[in-house]
Amino acid sequence: MFTLDQIKSAHAKVKTGADFPAYVQDLIKLGVIGYETWVADGHTVYAGKNDFTITSPARYDVKDVMHTSNAKQFIADLKHHQQGGSDFATFSDQCAANGVERWVLDFSKMTCTYYDEEGEVLLEEKIPT
Repeated sequence: MFTLDQIKSAHAKVKTGADFPAYVQDLIKLGVIGYETWVADGHTVYAGKNDFTITSPARYDVKDVMHTSNAKQFIADLKHHQQGGSDFATFSDQCAANGVERWVLDFSKMTCTYYDEEGEVLLEEKIPT
């Protein structure tokens, strides 16, 4: 199974959203089948085969996630991030401001789904390969 140190090493290569597809491929090679990241503190639960999970510690102090979502602005911020226009800290702040509670990656479907606090899907997109 994979370790948090292995994931951290793969993540160290990510500078902007443009680096994300290569990061996903690195995780798949480690045996990660998906993960869920929580915007409030940045912790992530990574899943592997046979119900294996490992949880990262919080990445930053708890931030308030808006109770009302703004999907239109979130999508604009996401596109900017994916094109390399923002770092993870900025993107996390934008997610919180736009009411994104968490995102879930499923490597079997190669999707990333963003949810608000009500569990409503704000966006589901294919992960580029």
